[in-house]
Amino acid sequence: MASGEIFSARIERIAAGGAGIASVNGETGGKRVFVEFAAPGDLLRCRIKKDHKTWAEAEIVEILESSPERTEPLCQLYGRCGGCTLQHLDYEAQIEAKTAILRETFSRIGGITQNEIRMRKAAPFEYRNRMQFHKTTTSHPGFKERKSDRLVVIEDCPIADGGMRKALREGKILPLPDKERFSVFSCKKTFLCEGGNEKGRISVLDRELAMDVRVFFQSNIAMLELLIVDLMATASNVDMALPLADIYCGVGTFASFLGAEFHGNPGFSEIDLVEENKNALTLARENMPQDKKVNYYAVSDTDWSKMQKKGRVWGFMVLDPPRKGLSLAMREFLVRSGSELAAYVSCDPATLARDSRFLLEGGYTLKELTMYDFYPQTAHIETLALFCRGKK
Repeated sequence: MASGEIFSARIERIAAGGAGIASVNGETGGKRVFVEFAAPGDLLRCRIKKDHKTWAEAEIVEILESSPERTEPLCQLYGRCGGCTLQHLDYEAQIEAKTAILRETFSRIGGITQNEIRMRKAAPFEYRNRMQFHKTTTSHPGFKERKSDRLVVIEDCPIADGGMRKALREGKILPLPDKERFSVFSCKKTFLCEGGNEKGRISVLDRELAMDVRVFFQSNIAMLELLIVDLMATASNVDMALPLADIYCGVGTFASFLGAEFHGNPGFSEIDLVEENKNALTLARENMPQDKKVNYYAVSDTDWSKMQKKGRVWGFMVLDPPRKGLSLAMREFLVRSGSELAAYVSCDPATLARDSRFLLEGGYTLKELTMYDFYPQTAHIETLALFCRGKK
């Protein structure tokens, strides 16, 4: 297919990343074409933007038949701003698309058929508590434009937390003169901004946690609370006389709850916290229950796995790695010495599927898979995978 070629096709489904998929030569043997801002069921006239050997990229020229799953985007900058990719789909269609992407990724990369996926839905708008902005030539901050380093000025954002959205509208989020990019956090009574009040405390469920806007913290507190509740319910069934390991712990959010008394349980008596970012681990020290023995490791997952003494046994492990997933050394350590029950919190279905395959081949069973819609209007997928040794 040549660049600029016009064709008509019906969109079959949504791909990872948010583009619609069409086949230009029918179901069998057709080249896959990825069309941005398409909805499943759309009949479109499209123009080829880039042609690759086995696939192509295209843009919409005309909507011939509109999908019933299509809706009018709420944001006037949608399509130009590089943030959201799914605002043209109604919320239920977004959920269906993400569930299908997760299932297909597990099958394609992990060789795992996972028919049952639990779903935790979110508020579709005004949910995002932490955002990174760019300095612009105006008095307002900006985001990067879609697939560009150019900036678009932001005076409102419908996915931003209500407090942050109000600050944007009133022009109170001011770019830092000496930084090209800066972070803002807003939730309930807490408002933190890089260059201003950078450190504070946030209420999560029944606990207050110390945080710093310059250090990573989950961006959807309502969904984080659901995830914590689910983790506590899972942990209540394990032996808490054995240690808890919170690997890639950040500011210690999960361990702070799992180490405290909950559901009538005393919480884990000993905790291993593993976090390469020393600033995050400093905050984790403030967030840990004071009556627990806590071991702090400011090292990578690879180094921590090499430090562990043979014979040490954990009651429960929580792993929340970055997008690259678990290191090979960490995967090998889990197969060799991991806890009987492990909770893997993932922000990338591809690396989760890869790691899941490794764990399953090493003797674990995938007990449960839950998708948490931390980021509505985008194609990002957060998942909790529970692994246990042996059969389900």
